[in-house]
Amino acid sequence: MSRLSAPGVFLRGLAMGMADLVPGVSGGTVALISGIYPRLLAAIAACDGESLLLLRRGQWRRFWLHIDGAFLLPLLLGIGTAILGLAGVLKILLDNHALLVWSFFCGLVLASSLFLLRDELGELTLKNLGFLVAGIALMLVVGLGPGMAFPHTLWGFFLAGMIGICAMILPGISGSFILVLLGMYSAVITAVVARDFAALLVFGLGCFTGLLAFSRLLVWVLDRARQATLSLLIGFLLGSLVILWPWQQATKTVAEPSGAIRILQTLPVSPAQYELLSGDSQWLACLLSTALGAALVGCLQIIAKRTRGAERGGNA
Repeated sequence: MSRLSAPGVFLRGLAMGMADLVPGVSGGTVALISGIYPRLLAAIAACDGESLLLLRRGQWRRFWLHIDGAFLLPLLLGIGTAILGLAGVLKILLDNHALLVWSFFCGLVLASSLFLLRDELGELTLKNLGFLVAGIALMLVVGLGPGMAFPHTLWGFFLAGMIGICAMILPGISGSFILVLLGMYSAVITAVVARDFAALLVFGLGCFTGLLAFSRLLVWVLDRARQATLSLLIGFLLGSLVILWPWQQATKTVAEPSGAIRILQTLPVSPAQYELLSGDSQWLACLLSTALGAALVGCLQIIAKRTRGAERGGNA
């Protein structure tokens, strides 16, 4: 296991938190390309019955070492700092420049998919190709089908956290994207910005529950079928472009108790058709925003490779 400094882990946590905020790149993808993914899974899986027993006995040092606290603490601090610090900015951008933001997300997704295909799968065998196509097809069915409408209640926040966190630690599928599918993305971002601590606490409890239940299964699956699992996840990521596509036409809505109208289902349209339906498509600015998102992923991967190389050199 490579030795990582606390500031280095904190910076990785910042990058993961920023990724988890947007329905494009998952925190798991950032962990994977920055070289901490195996250690992250091991630390999460260590939060088990034995760790609870150590806590009950007051064996704090053994508990800290068991869960790899020196790694988890700065990582969680980095994730929390990014989410609390940037959620407000993201909400303002979504409210005022939605087309450009969704175009940026598309760039993140496309570049992440290509890097994962190149670096994690290597040779694309017929079996892996089958899982890749299956992932794309499944996401197209989900994305083009009727949307889900989780209630914006405490129970809805709990379920959204439990389901969303499973995706947040997967390399290739974004937890925020799952929140979009569940109709809870704007509600969670609003809760963070408004400091709605009741909703955030329940959401966090859901995340904790889902994380403990899912981490061991994920470790087991990746140990036994890593290539097939990653192929399926990359397929999910590529298929999600149909939902992140900036030019959408609303086809199904629902009225909230507050009287607000929430969109449940949209269908992608061309920029020209969008102009006829909704006004300026901003297609050129959107194209530049997509390129910027792709370039950002490329820069993150270059930095991650240089960091891993420096750490290996330092540990030699």
